[in-house]
Amino acid sequence: MNDLLRILKKYGFLLVSVFLLVVVGLVSEVKEAKASVLTVGSMALSDSRPSGVGTTYSSTFSNVDIGSTVNCVKLVFSNMGTGGTAPTGIGVTGATVVAASNFVTGISTWTVAAAPEGTVKITNVTGGVPSNASSRTLNLAGITNGSVANTTYYLQFSTYGNVNCSTTPLDSAVVAFIYTSGQAVSLTIDPSLTFSLAAVGVGESVNGQMVSALSTTSTIPFGTLTATANATAAHDATVTTNAGGGYTVYIKYTGVPTSGANTITDHVGSNGTPTAFPTAGSLEAFGYTTNDVSLSDTGAGVDRFTSGGGNKWAKFTALNTEVAYSSTGQVDEVTRIGYQASILGTTQAGTYTTTVVLTATPTY
Repeated sequence: MNDLLRILKKYGFLLVSVFLLVVVGLVSEVKEAKASVLTVGSMALSDSRPSGVGTTYSSTFSNVDIGSTVNCVKLVFSNMGTGGTAPTGIGVTGATVVAASNFVTGISTWTVAAAPEGTVKITNVTGGVPSNASSRTLNLAGITNGSVANTTYYLQFSTYGNVNCSTTPLDSAVVAFIYTSGQAVSLTIDPSLTFSLAAVGVGESVNGQMVSALSTTSTIPFGTLTATANATAAHDATVTTNAGGGYTVYIKYTGVPTSGANTITDHVGSNGTPTAFPTAGSLEAFGYTTNDVSLSDTGAGVDRFTSGGGNKWAKFTALNTEVAYSSTGQVDEVTRIGYQASILGTTQAGTYTTTVVLTATPTY
């Protein structure tokens, strides 16, 4: 018994020390095996359709470890939450990290290595520490979606303190996602065109010429003309259309103003080369003008009816000639069109009539 006590006294401290070392070793091993579990995890796809190319997968996590240096971020796309195989048809070999990713500062400059089996490793020897534990994002672009719709797949996300992407993860999470075929959308938009004429009041002007006769939406009543004053009337033509190629408004008449066997002569200017209207009493004339500065055959910003000073006028013809134009659809675009008549002191008395026709044509 005394010999046993002597042995215990001699070796007891050593036995206690060994026991303590074993306990410490066990505690250390348990701590190392515990990785942080990321929370509030989500992943959004820029396009969830099967086999879609160039898709961006955006992952966002919180509860990120901000006390350890991250040297590797590993993403495994799988048909299971643990292990498993890659989704059928997925392609990750062209994956790149979007610059806006902030899981670790500067991670978009790290090396990206992707394997056909659906694994992406993002590594950097120096690594970095996440600057914040919340709302850390990692956006991978250039991925080809798997080809199977309506099946649950998983992203196994983990970070490591070495570029081998091995040993115990610093952080880890599993996020589910599904490819969906989407819904085909179709709609029809009917072509539309509205065209209206509004009277221009007496005292207003068209290309600098004072309006002396009040028109209506359907008439141009010049009234009684004398050789001492020309008569001018005008309409505001308003067009609305959704035609992609815009519209054109044309003008023509049914013939020279006529009273029995007598007529009033056309103005000498043409649509392509309009000229100044005769002064009162100098010539018989009947013609039109427009304030549209973008007629299709002159180019935008060129108004041949007002260029070179003063206002210019053209003779009516029985064929359509252009008085308003737009190369695109418009809403309530207004063009002012003027009409003018002059006579001589020898012009035969009578009531002279003709019909002016304005036509709006859309281009689809």
